[in-house]
Amino acid sequence: MNDIILLKLGEIVLKGLNRRTFEQRLSANVRRRLAPIGKFRVYCLQSIIYVEGAEGSDMDAAFEALKKVFGIVSLTRAAACEKDKDAIAKLAVEYLRRDMEAAKSFKVEAKRSDKAFPMTSIELSQYVGGELSDAYPDTAVDVHNPELTVHIEVRDLAAYVHATPVHGAGGLPVGSSGTAVTLLSGGIDSPVSSYMIAKRGVHLIPVHFFSFPYTSQQAKDKVIELGRRLTEYCGKMTLEVVPFTHIQEEIRDKCPEEYFTLIMRRFMMRIAERIALDNNAKAIVTGENLGQVASQTMEAMASTQAVMSLPVLQPLIGMDKEEIVVRARQIGTFDTSILPYEDCCTVFTPRHPRTRPKLRDVEKVESVLDADSLVSEALAGLERIELNHE
Repeated sequence: MNDIILLKLGEIVLKGLNRRTFEQRLSANVRRRLAPIGKFRVYCLQSIIYVEGAEGSDMDAAFEALKKVFGIVSLTRAAACEKDKDAIAKLAVEYLRRDMEAAKSFKVEAKRSDKAFPMTSIELSQYVGGELSDAYPDTAVDVHNPELTVHIEVRDLAAYVHATPVHGAGGLPVGSSGTAVTLLSGGIDSPVSSYMIAKRGVHLIPVHFFSFPYTSQQAKDKVIELGRRLTEYCGKMTLEVVPFTHIQEEIRDKCPEEYFTLIMRRFMMRIAERIALDNNAKAIVTGENLGQVASQTMEAMASTQAVMSLPVLQPLIGMDKEEIVVRARQIGTFDTSILPYEDCCTVFTPRHPRTRPKLRDVEKVESVLDADSLVSEALAGLERIELNHE
């Protein structure tokens, strides 16, 4: 029996003349994701991606991995046969035995992409439904609210039988929307914001600011693990770890306390933009959420972003904390994010931070620092760590 995985595409099918480019990108991402698992044949026809495993391939592992590939709206295990009504019915009876025996009711839905097939979709549904009813008399037919829906698809190369598809990750294939730098701390928000932008087809370069010895090696390891978990969705990434201690000490020694966080964020943006320009990235991604903390008022964010020319993408800006936590649990980053190892944002936190700053005041208190030299020094000390879901 020819076991196969069918991948249904989401909004890619709405694309125009460039749809094929998106399909090719997604097919390439699928191949890369499956390469560590085994040998698979991956091809796209009529906006469906087919995954066929070589003998002995781990189809269960492949199916689980493909649930986390952006660009796939649903996926299902299926079996293929010749485009003949009796062959299709026989395959349905055999391939779906476990599903039919477990269900109390069922119906059949057929689709004909191959219009040369001699039966209409309704006729094929009725015929296969009758054969299944005879084979499994304890499973009732219910066309309105069935416990199991049997799907028949008659396509170009073969006919396919499968049960109810499962939801995929959705979105667009990573890499189809360009590259961006994402600020990755050890908190709950930034992994979720990275995930949400990657879902829109963006390849990410995560950047982490590390302030040893004020933050520990465990804090750095925590961020590495968060990045590794994100690669299950985002693909391979290179984490850029920026030594940030000297900058923070200079801010502490030379600037008023209430401006510490604002000036620190401005330096982060400067450095992130330099990394972005060096890697042909077109935007910066942050996990900012309007009003959540003192540095996330509109005035504070405006003064932070004034140092840069690239756009800043803020996918969490209108979400509340509970929504973010729910998403963090869904993507598997929450338990790592709440480990008690603090990042650089908690170093030298002001007791009374300025929440409604004027840009001219921020620029004035920051002018005592040699920003260009501090940024160049930090970039010279970059550590690059390859991240892989494997």
